[in-house]
Parts: sequence; C-alpha cells; structure tokens
Amino acid sequence: MKALITGASSGIGRDIARELHSRGYEIIAVARRRERLDELKKELANVEIMCADVTKDEDIERISARAEEVDIFVNNAGFGTFGEFNGTDTGEELSMIDTNIRAVHLLMKAFVKEFKKRGSGHILNVASLAAFFPGPLFATYYATKAYVLRLSLAVSEELRRSKSKVKISVLCPGPVNTEFSDVAGMSFGVDKFRAARLVVLDSRKVAKYTVKKMLKGKKVIVPSFLMKAVIFSRHFFSETFLARIIYKVQNMKFIRGEK
Repeated sequence: MKALITGASSGIGRDIARELHSRGYEIIAVARRRERLDELKKELANVEIMCADVTKDEDIERISARAEEVDIFVNNAGFGTFGEFNGTDTGEELSMIDTNIRAVHLLMKAFVKEFKKRGSGHILNVASLAAFFPGPLFATYYATKAYVLRLSLAVSEELRRSKSKVKISVLCPGPVNTEFSDVAGMSFGVDKFRAARLVVLDSRKVAKYTVKKMLKGKKVIVPSFLMKAVIFSRHFFSETFLARIIYKVQNMKFIRGEK
C-alpha cells in the first residue's frame, strides 16, 4: 500500500505521513523544501521524497504521473495570508490561489480519473473550518478553502452515483498548531493566551483522527467537537452577521500576535 502526500514537509501533511507510515503505508512525500523532506526520510523508513512546486505545471504533471501506483492521495499543500484585502500583496494572493485552488483542482482530477479507472482509492483534500464562513482579514484564504470543500462534496456525489468505490474526504480543521500561522503572518498565541490553548489543536492528534475517518470513508472530517458546534451554529445567523463576528475574532490580540 502506498500514499502520496503534498505539503508533506511540515504540519498536518508531515503528521499524516507519519500516521499512514505507522499503519504500514509506503510514503511518497512531496514538498518544495528539500531539507525538510530529507529530515522526514531519515525519520521514517519506506519514504520516497519528491521536491516539487505545485504552482508549476511540470511539477503537477510529475505528481499526477504517480497516480497509478498509489492507494491514497492527500491533497494538502496550501497556505494563507493575513491582513486587510486592500493591503495584502496581490502576487502572493495569486500564488495562494494557484496553490490552494488550481493545484488542488488539477491534482484531484488526475487522481480521480486514475482511481475511478482502477475502481479503488482514497483522496483526502485539506480544506479548513474557514470553508464554511466569510473571512474578513483572511478573505482570499477563506474563499480558496470554500472552493476545496464544495468541489470535494460535488465530485464525491458524482462518484457515489456512478457506484464507484473511490472515496473523497475533505478535512476541515479549526486552528492547528503548525507553521501555517508563521507563513500567514499571524499568531494563534498558544504560548501566551489560555483561550488560544483551549481552541488550537495538536497536529499529530488531528492527523491520527483524520486518517482514521478517511479510511472509513467519512466525507467531511472536522476533528473537534467545538469546531463541529461552531459549524452547526452558523445556521442561526446571517452571513453579514457572521462576517462581523469573524472580523472581531480575527482582530483579537492572540490572533494578531500582539502582547
């Protein structure tokens, strides 16, 4: 059994690689940072590393070419940028769209085609709790994750109706303690604020829960009762009201990283 994971050099991607490896899967770990991939290769046996940038067409083709030999594809590569829309860097946002939407779309299509032809396989797309909400101060990131969620659910239904055994899951975690916040230019404040420690999840625990649910064919994976309650609560409020609340939450000191 073999699994291919993008964004495997850190965070949830790395910990999903660890979890699948502990279950006996050979791992193809894909990421841009060679040094981080080398560290993972030293840690785990039966790991093949592939340096690739999912914003480049030639690298998407290289990854897609491996679909024939894997049983699980984890579409994890992604990042976010924090700040007001009129102040964030347009080039960085376009790169985010290429990574979080275009690459996810193209890779998912390639693996769906191969898995459906074979009649088996699991695809895990990594979205976010953000997929369910408007996201002021994180507007583009929230929008990209909404795309991932909706695409995953739609294609999953197509596969179900065609009686395919291919399964698509989408992971929608809330805040997770990874490098994501550093890249995004914000902070969850787990070292300073008690409230943050109650909300932010451990990446390894998220990975273990996610793999368990994915292998059982769960469509939408939300690894926290609190986050499940947050998603459910959105039905009681207008989108305008939610946007106002989310702005206030994301403007809090522990999100902004201030003392």
